[in-house]
Amino acid sequence: MLGEYPIRGRGAAEISASVERAVGAGELEPGQLLPPMRELAERLGVNPNTVAAAYRTLRERGVIETHGRRGSRVRAKPATTGREYIRVVVPSGVRDVANGNPDPALLPSLAAAFTAAGEQSDRAPVLYGDATVEPELARIARADLDADGVPDGPVVVTAGALDSVERLLAVHLKPGDAVAVEDPGWGGLLDLVPALGLRMVPVGVDDQGPAVEDVRQALAAGARALIVTDRAQNPTGAVVSATRARALRSVLREYPETLLIEDDHGYRIVDQPLRPLAGVTRHWAFVRSVAKAYGPDLRLAVLTGDAATVDRIRGRQRLGSGWVSRLLQRAVVRLWTDEAVDTRAVASAYGRRRDALIDALAERGVEAHGRSGLNVWIPVPDETGAVARLLHAGWAVAPGARFRMNAPPGIRVTIATLTQEETGPLADAITSAVGSESARTYA
Repeated sequence: MLGEYPIRGRGAAEISASVERAVGAGELEPGQLLPPMRELAERLGVNPNTVAAAYRTLRERGVIETHGRRGSRVRAKPATTGREYIRVVVPSGVRDVANGNPDPALLPSLAAAFTAAGEQSDRAPVLYGDATVEPELARIARADLDADGVPDGPVVVTAGALDSVERLLAVHLKPGDAVAVEDPGWGGLLDLVPALGLRMVPVGVDDQGPAVEDVRQALAAGARALIVTDRAQNPTGAVVSATRARALRSVLREYPETLLIEDDHGYRIVDQPLRPLAGVTRHWAFVRSVAKAYGPDLRLAVLTGDAATVDRIRGRQRLGSGWVSRLLQRAVVRLWTDEAVDTRAVASAYGRRRDALIDALAERGVEAHGRSGLNVWIPVPDETGAVARLLHAGWAVAPGARFRMNAPPGIRVTIATLTQEETGPLADAITSAVGSESARTYA
């Protein structure tokens, strides 16, 4: 082991950093066994307690896992090796339908919104000690939440959906706790959870949302938190239906101490109704971000939840960034109130593009999923082969490995910029790449 990669350091921080660098560089591979603590301590000339402290840090960061006398190994999917690296390099001339981005042509102009926000800030500069949430943003956000049936609760602003989830998990859980997550699910989240030293418990997903029995089993096994995407689930496009929502609420009532986190990142680009689950557990949070509707560079999300949870988020925020720029918040208010920004038309455009591809694939005998959002999920018998064949045919799709743990293989196609003229050729290429009969019978 030490000959293959010379783990270095005299202090616990140096040793853990050395191991983490090796994992990130691929010199220590997922599943690889680390030296026993006493052996490593002897080779490095340090106290075994120093190595023990280094290994503990690595466990808490989600880099390694320890199984008693069987020793410590690099995690199968260590947090250090982010899923963002599981991607296809798109050569020149290849059509990119893998990136997950919204259509730039459907994003509103930001110039007027930021000009108005800047003028407002000139008149009323935000100073230290001022309110951290723009009053008008809180009013509009709360009114929309009320209209969608989200329980009453205070509002806080964070720097995006993933920032919200990270803060929520950090203030409620401790390293080693289990979190139930959707499988397949958002790659960024699947990186984040182990990076916080938490264990992931996969929950299957179908078109109606998380599988009820999987959620029940995860909570019964001790998962302390459940993260659900209500609409535009990434990568499958699932939408929590009314029937599924009732069943999930029933399960959550049996486990009232569960931290429930709902992600509604499809807010204002989705043409499906919201069926919130919040309100049946003691601690809950509901998050809405603006990146998909107004552009990924607008790092802003609105979070509401029970009073204790929101107070914890505010407290941690005060000790760090302090607040999300009120200038940015004021610009979002302008976008929300601009009558020229037709989010219903945007949602309809994405819906037509999704449906066109799904229908074209169905005509060719290929199963595909995508009830909402920017993506279509296609089960495949051979994920690596399908991605490679599509790339050769001139189409770059996202490999399902970025989004899944125990779920069967698949590929994700982003339809955000897909034109009517491209739909048929893409469907033909997918059919050729996966094989219509295999795709139809694959489960």
